[in-house]
Amino acid sequence: MPAFQKVSPPEGGQPIVIEGDNLRVPDRPIIPRIIGDGIGRDIWRAARMVFDAAVQKAYEGRRQIAWFDVHAGGAAMPLYGTPLPDDTVNAIRQFIVAIKGPLTTPVGGGIRSLNVAFRQILDLYACVRPVRYFQGVPSPVRRPEKMNVVIFRENTEDVYAGIEYRQGTKEAQKVIRFLTKQMGAKIRPDSGIGIKPISITGTKRLVRKAIKHAVAHGLPSVTLVHKGNIMKFTEGAFRDWGYELAKTEMRQVCVTEREWGALDLRGRQPNLDVAAMAEALVQSGWEPYSEDEIEAALALKDTHGGANLAQKVIVKDRIADSMFQQILLRPDEYSAVATPNLNGDYLSDACAAQVGGLGMAPGANIGDFVALFEATHGTAPKYTDQDKVNPCSLILSGVMMLEYLGWKEAAERIVQGIEKTIQQKFVTYDLERQMEGATKVSCSGFGKKIVESL
Repeated sequence: MPAFQKVSPPEGGQPIVIEGDNLRVPDRPIIPRIIGDGIGRDIWRAARMVFDAAVQKAYEGRRQIAWFDVHAGGAAMPLYGTPLPDDTVNAIRQFIVAIKGPLTTPVGGGIRSLNVAFRQILDLYACVRPVRYFQGVPSPVRRPEKMNVVIFRENTEDVYAGIEYRQGTKEAQKVIRFLTKQMGAKIRPDSGIGIKPISITGTKRLVRKAIKHAVAHGLPSVTLVHKGNIMKFTEGAFRDWGYELAKTEMRQVCVTEREWGALDLRGRQPNLDVAAMAEALVQSGWEPYSEDEIEAALALKDTHGGANLAQKVIVKDRIADSMFQQILLRPDEYSAVATPNLNGDYLSDACAAQVGGLGMAPGANIGDFVALFEATHGTAPKYTDQDKVNPCSLILSGVMMLEYLGWKEAAERIVQGIEKTIQQKFVTYDLERQMEGATKVSCSGFGKKIVESL
């Protein structure tokens, strides 16, 4: 157990323990929390009262979170002289589950992004962003209630891996010379250079986590979102490796979309031969099937056909630009999404915009076991200590954390409390200005209203 230099875990709490493929969570788990910078203090005052009250009401005192305050960002600089102290990293690694507010990466701190640093140091390879609608929240779309998707964004590769060389530097010139002279590429000599790695390892562990989530929560599908029509050996490979995982390691619980199409048709029209099936599928709007493809799908009929088909997770893929249209036009066709890093960054924010913006969007960075839950928005320094902003991103991230701990009763109470508070039209300024007849409350006032509604 690593020693801490400037912080001490709370007395009476117990650590979460990894046992096999699961976590053993004590009744008083030690949870590191980072209050964060800017509006972090405000949203944490509201969030903690909600978390503690929900746990108290759900378990009548049998369970309690032992909060362990650790530091990062601007708030850590006076204490440690660095925005990312070893104490904080060690605390998250040791106690497995943590939660944080928004962070500022200080200029000259030697770290490009604290959020990216946490993900890479702790190998938190999945950025998990559930996006759902709360009745009454203003939305720019007509049917926001159709949005209910969980985005699994790969966290450690793609353009966020940090492999970049500034235009004009020796490193950029060296890479350009290599690519142009030895590899035959055409690159302007005054270019900056970025490298986009996407690996089998990174892809499969992300898709595996998305499929396991879909199985655990009874979701019908996992969609691989990529730009593989252009970047064939990175994003196209992401798609191919994702399907490979689904058809091998996860075969017992998965069918691909095209396998589903053939098996569904066989269930509805069992007397069609393979040639007639190929014709019928095209007439139904499917891209042409080969007879070999249909026969391969039908080979699964004993385990995946008939009544079994409805129990399987459908794995499908969509090109990224098409997905941006579909998530607006047909959002209810998607339940879980797995995507490389940059696509996931865009897509998660675009989905959040339909249900109230980042103030209503929770998130988590999760590895094999270690999980860091977080408010997804920035520090909003102009609102610091004004007790004004919407705390729902952090509160809903706490809901995710409680679900991760297996404390679903407390999580459900918070969700119901948020729904009731919004339906009663007690909301913070960002929602009040868009809601007719709403009552504006402060950040802490919103938290109190949720507690009253538990």
